Amino acid sequence: MKGDVNPKYNELNADLHCHSVVSDGTLTPTALVERAHANGVELFALTDHDETAGVAEAAARAAQLGLPFVGGVEVSVTWAGETVHVVGLRVDPQSPALVAGLARTRSGRLERAREIAVQLDAVGIPGAFEGALRHAGNPDLVSRSHFARHIVDTGRCASVSEVFSRYLIAGKPGYVPHRWARLEDALAWIQAAGGVAVLAHPGRYDLDDTAFDALMIAFISNGGVAIEVVCGSHAPSQYATFESVARRYGLLASRGSDFHGPGESRHDLGSLPTSPATLEPVWRDWPEARDRGLR
Repeated sequence: MKGDVNPKYNELNADLHCHSVVSDGTLTPTALVERAHANGVELFALTDHDETAGVAEAAARAAQLGLPFVGGVEVSVTWAGETVHVVGLRVDPQSPALVAGLARTRSGRLERAREIAVQLDAVGIPGAFEGALRHAGNPDLVSRSHFARHIVDTGRCASVSEVFSRYLIAGKPGYVPHRWARLEDALAWIQAAGGVAVLAHPGRYDLDDTAFDALMIAFISNGGVAIEVVCGSHAPSQYATFESVARRYGLLASRGSDFHGPGESRHDLGSLPTSPATLEPVWRDWPEARDRGLR
């Protein structure tokens, strides 16, 4: 980080992590942009899982509304047996390296979904594969969230979070692990697309201090530059923890709601508190931020 941080950079209401129907969200890219704009977001990114197909639509609507927008993606990574997510911001969605890498990462999702359905059928939830597909805007990206919405529809659980806790996390009957991209590959794709790599929601990973330090070293050594500090997947008590992590490793700070849809997410678009004034935000030098009067 570069010396003193001007607090005005951190006051920007940036939301740089959310999902549309292109992956596992419930709103179209257009509807997401409109909701972000209505909620006072001043800098926005669409970061669908392993897919950039919604970026052009979101960018077009953002331009119509005068909402500064950057293309993004959230890449699924397998690191030391743990699923880790890396957000790429300001990426070129047509980058050949990124497009090809994401296609390889998406392969296998359908087979995984079929195995999830088999396991759910064994515990008395039949037809889960077909039910999940009805919720998937993109069948190539059918995910646990789509299964969770189907199970809520059946009345077996009252909420998506309840479905995950009962069926879809490690050790539960509907959990099927998947081998995602390698960390170094994901970071290389993001950089080839002209983007900035951000470690997403670090508070979600089941890593002890030694393993987390190893992850940070690997992330930084392969070109990672930022970490989500204030984000919708963190409890407020974790903000200070990851503020300290960002300072310790010299990382820029990013923020985002990780919004998936109304009624499903802890935070709505644009509803997060401001970034810590002690940290340099990832958007400080972006022209999109200067559109909001930051110099």
